Amino acid sequence: MRDILPVLGRWYAARHPFGLATVVQVSRSAPRDPGAAMAVGPDAEVVGSVSGGCVEGAVFELTRDVVASGAARLESFGYGDEDAFAVGLTCGGEITVLVRPVTAELDPAFGDVAESVAAGEPVAVATVTGGPAPLGASLAVWPDRVAGTLGTSGLDAAVAADARGELALGATGLRHYGPEGQRRADSVGVFLQSFAPPPRMLVFGAIDHAAAVARIGDFLGYRVTVCDARPVFATPRRFPEGVEVVAEWPHRYLRRTDTDERTVVCVLTHDPKFDVPLLQEALRRPAAYIGAMGSRRTQADRAERLAEAGLTEDELSRLRAPVGLDLGARTPEEVAVSVAAEIVALRWGGSGVPLTATEGAVHPRRSS
Repeated sequence: MRDILPVLGRWYAARHPFGLATVVQVSRSAPRDPGAAMAVGPDAEVVGSVSGGCVEGAVFELTRDVVASGAARLESFGYGDEDAFAVGLTCGGEITVLVRPVTAELDPAFGDVAESVAAGEPVAVATVTGGPAPLGASLAVWPDRVAGTLGTSGLDAAVAADARGELALGATGLRHYGPEGQRRADSVGVFLQSFAPPPRMLVFGAIDHAAAVARIGDFLGYRVTVCDARPVFATPRRFPEGVEVVAEWPHRYLRRTDTDERTVVCVLTHDPKFDVPLLQEALRRPAAYIGAMGSRRTQADRAERLAEAGLTEDELSRLRAPVGLDLGARTPEEVAVSVAAEIVALRWGGSGVPLTATEGAVHPRRSS
């Protein structure tokens, strides 16, 4: 939903009622993950998607009905042999969608949530999906405060505590509780959606390849920083708008920069005086991906230098070098695609081989 929040925020600020459909559960092969959203606003304007096209028409009509009635609804859409060409997911999966009306009266915290997401502030939203609690009731949870209610103070307290834990991980998913927040009960379904700040991509080496990697990183939703020790190359005009450019020795910059388990580090300098001290720092701190550019000879020399500097085999095993998947890439843009493909494959456990050479679901169920 993050990508459509700017539009929803404008509708909300203008006090235009709209309907919000959110995927809260998927099974088997489904094209979108929990948290995917579609909204129908003034003049039947549609933003977002819940299925990549399979059931959008049906969800559109359902959303308009919800806005007209003012009552939230929970619906499942799936595929069956008898209705393969009817409304459903012909990819073989099933999605459960919560559709709720959004107005300033029904959801007074929605504007604050949209503003926090736009500002990069962490916030989670918990929404009731079933049980004795009011369907569609929502609770916004920040690290230091909450807004709204799910119906009871006990449920609010339990969900707020769990939401903060999920928010720290950037996780989204369906949880179950008792009416007063009992964690061993399952009568109330609650969908927890985390809006953690975008993950960071740190690109070292302000070369042509870096501009292409920064561009695709921005496209994938990362907050991108390019760093190079040479001020003549580390200039904002050489990189896409919105990319932070820093002129500083790479290892010094990384040493004073926070990273976490979602951070991506791309080392494109392939120069030992930059690479070795930088990778000494990178391989000993949290990161989802650490890749380094260079030939196999460059990587062999780099690995030897890093070992001499005291890095262990476990630490060295974290390095993806030469960087990227084998796509036969030649241009900076093609290399950026190969790097992005490796990052995505590592994130979701993909094999990197053509889908025609694999079996099973194209969109397998993913963990939160």
